Order: sequence, then C-alpha cells, then structure tokens
Amino acid sequence: MGNNIKTYDSLHDIAKSLKQELASKKYVLIFAYNGTGKTRLSCEFKNIAKSKSRANPKGDTLYYNAFTEDLFNWNNDLENDTERVLHINKDSKFFEGLRDLSMEEKIRKFLEVYADFDFTIDYDKWVIAFSRKIKVDDSEKTLDNIKISRAEEYIFIWCFFLAILQLVIDKHASYDWVKYIYIDDPISSLDDNNAILVGNQLAQLLKEHEDLKVVISTHHSLFFNVMYNEFKKEKGKDYMLIKDVENSKYITRNIGDTPFFYHVSLLKELKKAVASGQLYTYHFNILRNILEKTASFHGYNNFGDCLKEINPLIDDSTYSRYVNILSHGKYSLYEPKVMVDDNKKIFKDILEHFLKVYRYNPDLFKDLDEAGEVDE
Repeated sequence: MGNNIKTYDSLHDIAKSLKQELASKKYVLIFAYNGTGKTRLSCEFKNIAKSKSRANPKGDTLYYNAFTEDLFNWNNDLENDTERVLHINKDSKFFEGLRDLSMEEKIRKFLEVYADFDFTIDYDKWVIAFSRKIKVDDSEKTLDNIKISRAEEYIFIWCFFLAILQLVIDKHASYDWVKYIYIDDPISSLDDNNAILVGNQLAQLLKEHEDLKVVISTHHSLFFNVMYNEFKKEKGKDYMLIKDVENSKYITRNIGDTPFFYHVSLLKELKKAVASGQLYTYHFNILRNILEKTASFHGYNNFGDCLKEINPLIDDSTYSRYVNILSHGKYSLYEPKVMVDDNKKIFKDILEHFLKVYRYNPDLFKDLDEAGEVDE
C-alpha cells in the first residue's frame, strides 16, 4: 500500500489519529459508506477527552450524529390526538443553559432557510410545539400542535445544532469547553438541493472561528464534494474510510490535493473489487448509485438506459432487473455477503460496459494500474 493508505485495528485508533491530525490541521473530511462505523467513530473521538479527565466530564467535543437526534422524541398524544409535542432530553449537556440563551431566534435564523413551519419551546416542560400558517380562502389560519414530517424534524434538529454551534463560535461561556466539532451525516434525509445548501451554510459558519477544529464524516457523496470545495483553501485532510470485513480492520485512504470526484472514487473501489475478486452484494448498491447519477446527467428516464447492448445474446432489460434485485437486499451494507460467481460475472460485464461507453480519463485510475490491482 502507498503512503496515502493506512490500516487501523480499531475505530479508537482512528479517533486518536484524527486528534493528532487536528493538532496541525483545521479540519478533516471523511467519506464512508453506511455501515462502516462513522457514528461509532464520532463517539470514540469525543470519548477520548472524557476518559482522560474525570474533572472535565463534558469532554472537549460538541458532536452531531444519530445520538443527537435521539435527544428529541415525540409525544403524539395518542389519547386525544391534539397536543403533539417534541420532548427534549433536559439531562444532556447539549442543552446546558438553554433557558437563558434565547434559542428560538437563533434557531429561526437557520430554520427559515429550509422550512415554512414555526415552533415554541416550553422550558418548564422541556417540550417543543410546532405550528404552520395556511391560507383559507382570503384569510390566514394558524394550525397549532402539528406533527411535522420526519425530514422536517431532522432539519429542525440540525438547525438547533447550528444555533448551538453559533454560540460556540461566539465564544459563549456555556460552551467554552468546546475545542472540537464532530459532525456525522447531518443530511441523511435531505435531497441534493438541500445537501448543497446545508454544506455551503455550514462551511461559512465554521470559517468564522479560526481556532475551532472540525471533523465531518458522511456517506452522502454530493455533500462531501460540497464541503471539500468549500474547505479546499483551508488547512485540512480528506479521507475515504473503508471497512475491511475479511480482516476486521479499518482503512483510510488519503484523497489527496486534487478535487474529490466522488463517482470516480466509487468507480475505483469497484474496479479494485473486480480485479481482486472480493465482490460483496453491497457493491451493486454502489454501482446502481453511479448508474442513476449518470442517467440523470445524460437526461435518461432511468438507469437501465445506460445498460444497452452489453451482450447481444441477452435482452437489455435483464441487466436492469439484476441491478434492481441485487441492490435492494436488506443485508446489503450492514451484513456484507460475498457475491456468488454468476453475479460476479454479471457485475463485471456491467461495469466494463459502463466504463467503455462512458469513458473516463484513464489517468484517474493510474494509481490502481501502477499497483497492479487492475487489469485493463
């Protein structure tokens, strides 16, 4: 392996390495597929400081991940179906000093960019109630205690986090313990347009604080690309995190100093997997993702239009059906399964056809060729 590739025995070892990187860097960006261990890595990172000093139980890291979302939970008032509120876990240090911080206006500043609903926070009951204004004939009516959608809930929690991040940037005394920001997948439920918006907004906010150290991990390729381009003039590192299932190891690959084309990175992983014969069922998920984005870029109605004339003896729609079926198993990313030989052959045929029809600069794959990992 080259100098840009490192192997680790555990996520804890990676977390320690990230801390060392941030001694001289402002940020680290990590791209990783779901199921790799991104959320656990964020917990390992924040636990390093907490385990070192009992006198500082807060640690040094303000983080956003799946656990942050779990600090909020719904009471849907199943009995009366009228008083639907979102409960806040008041015991979390995430909400320290909340009552005195005028959080509503801070949150609204971010939320108004994404949503058309409003909210109120009851600091005595530690609940949030939502409302939305609608037009009825020529007048306006307010619907109170509404249940917002799951996507709206996530974006509200994200804006709540941004409001707290603003307090960190403003060096508010309630958050003077924060030295690191760790953000894991803030946009899992958002479409591509909002992914771009979230990325740009976050980058501008983080640039306001020169001393703050930041780690951002995501499986969302477009979001990663946005953050890379926003931070490319900053001092940082960009990695791809891979889980070596067979050897129970973790691998980080330095993306380097050139812009990160996520589809090229994914294609390189697929080419390497074909060459080594280590193909897992989740590789069909990755292939489908690339096919869908290619179809959209070229104006096709579906990804099957990228799979024409692969084999004159086999109907074109057969390959589409294969990709459809093999990319929808519940085991796909969380319980990796080795492909059977027949599926490996189909996968290889599709990938070779795709790279032949939609030609990429061969220099992009040069590092694989030089390592002898890919046979052209």
